Amino acid sequence: MEQLLITSCMAPIVDRFVLALADYLGRRLGIAARFVDDISWQEREKWLDEGRVDVCWLCGLPYIWKAQNDEIELLAAPVMQGSRYAEQPVYFSDVVVHRDSSLHSFEHLRGASWAYNEAHSHSGHLLTRYKLATRGQNDAYFSAVIAAGSHQRALELVLKRVVDASAIDSTVLELVLEAQPEIGAQIRVVDTWGPSPIPPWLVHRRTPPQLRAELRRLLLAMHEEEQGRAVLKLARIARFTKVRDEDYDAIRYMERAARHVALEPRAPAPRSTVGDNL
Repeated sequence: MEQLLITSCMAPIVDRFVLALADYLGRRLGIAARFVDDISWQEREKWLDEGRVDVCWLCGLPYIWKAQNDEIELLAAPVMQGSRYAEQPVYFSDVVVHRDSSLHSFEHLRGASWAYNEAHSHSGHLLTRYKLATRGQNDAYFSAVIAAGSHQRALELVLKRVVDASAIDSTVLELVLEAQPEIGAQIRVVDTWGPSPIPPWLVHRRTPPQLRAELRRLLLAMHEEEQGRAVLKLARIARFTKVRDEDYDAIRYMERAARHVALEPRAPAPRSTVGDNL
């Protein structure tokens, strides 16, 4: 094999980690390894489907859509640092508002404006739909909905008070606050959803079986040596662990439960002037 191609469909804030991981795996394997980061995340996902990349970090929602594809195989999943993760391959969605907002819970968000990252996201999109479904609501619960394009952009919209609230992947939020601790004083978490199965690492089966096995072995052992721990620390990962397809059944359940609830971009209704002078 001439070159191992690795990519990620996660938030851009983890790209530094994925680049370091590609270098780490390449050196351990003794082969060239490249992080494919010069195309959109949509193209990266397409490349995984087509077998044009070997390894991809992908959200759990598109994973369950692809799980019946015999060409895709679970490789491993991260276990995050922090007691909230309880040494398990899980994560959360933190519902954030601006610090000065009068909103203090999801129940207060009726009639508020909302941003989600994008429709292939479990933590930002499906979980919002699921929470609305469990309350017998739909996206009319919000006065306006914006598709931000990423968790970081959705957080920026909350900070600028363009929208009232958004559900942010907890692992992304923690990395943002680590890099920019001043943001912590500008937001409040008013609800936390989860835990949910964390986005897994996948490998395409066109990658030779021996190499797939070696990749899995290296990921699972990274935390046992100093250089591996240094790479993991870049994304606040404690270690990698094995996962099975059934570990993602919770996402399948939530998708079925939320099937009748849409969440699509919707501008606020124009303000009526009828009766303003009465």
